[in-house]
Amino acid sequence: MAKRDFVDHCDVVDPVDGVILIDPVQLKGKKVYVMLSCTFRYGRQDMDVMGVAFRRDLFLVTRQVYPELQDKEKLTHTKIQQKLLRKLGDNAFPFFFEFPDNLPCSVALQPGPSDVGKKCAVEFEVKAFCGENQDDKIDKQSSVRLTIRKIQHSPENTKLVPVAETTFEFLMSEKPLHVKLSLPKETFYHGEPVPVNVEITNSSSRNIKDISVSVEQVTNVVLYSNDKYVKSVAKEETNDSVPSGTSLKKDYTLYPLLAHNKDRRGLALDGRLKHEDTNLASSSIVKQEVLKEVQGMLVSYKVIVRMIRLKISPFVTRKKPQHITIDKGEKKKLVGWEGVMLCGVEVKSEQMSLVSFVEDGE
Repeated sequence: MAKRDFVDHCDVVDPVDGVILIDPVQLKGKKVYVMLSCTFRYGRQDMDVMGVAFRRDLFLVTRQVYPELQDKEKLTHTKIQQKLLRKLGDNAFPFFFEFPDNLPCSVALQPGPSDVGKKCAVEFEVKAFCGENQDDKIDKQSSVRLTIRKIQHSPENTKLVPVAETTFEFLMSEKPLHVKLSLPKETFYHGEPVPVNVEITNSSSRNIKDISVSVEQVTNVVLYSNDKYVKSVAKEETNDSVPSGTSLKKDYTLYPLLAHNKDRRGLALDGRLKHEDTNLASSSIVKQEVLKEVQGMLVSYKVIVRMIRLKISPFVTRKKPQHITIDKGEKKKLVGWEGVMLCGVEVKSEQMSLVSFVEDGE
């Protein structure tokens, strides 16, 4: 195979093509098959049965490549197959698969130090094996497998500028606090900084301090579980304040990178190939008429601004955060580019601006 990463362009997915080299003498009359599978693994210990991690095959297709069902000279080969067939000779045979529209992309939750042998992931694999027929039990000594990745790409929309805002009225304050959060564009690439513009107009009688802005990754396990993982992947904390009767307009820059979040348990990644690094997980783009449960895991991102409000009273104690969610009903996308590979993350603007207040004494 020429590559192990296959891009989902939303309207079309790169096909899986390659060549397998066999030795007819060692086969001793057996047939050779190639299988493409998509598997959801949920390695929670209490769901293991007889030491076998819980799993479900979301997609499985097997094709016979030897003996040939059709003369390979009459088949249409891709460019890489043509080169490999010329190089490897008569004992090389091509295989070709297309992904159906309803399959998820590769994603895996990063395990913790104590999660040895456990995993929660959507994985793709190409496996070649020999047997009397394709339903035979696959012998490890008579098979070879290769993990591949299906990764998400979302086209960039330069026209849409994500904006979310809210007005909050405090008790015993005649005028409100207005907060506006915006991004310069809806699409960003992996490794690209994310500028966030925050505008605060404080007409209330409360003082605001310690403003922080963050990007949070939200992962929902939707198959066989309702687990939810929320992880901050980039954060900027400041001592910025907005006294009563004043305003603030400032740009903050966030860097949502896996390099800053190594070894964090429960962080969603774009699948992981052996001995190769990866990225933060691409956002899940669920196509129309596709059940969310079939996706295994859904990943989204949200931008949050937090601040502390000061109540002018000597008898105020710290309280739990109070959250205000802005519902815009639109989707904002961040997409990552690495070499010839497109990977993506997506910010959903119904949670793009989440304001959290904590009371404190002044």
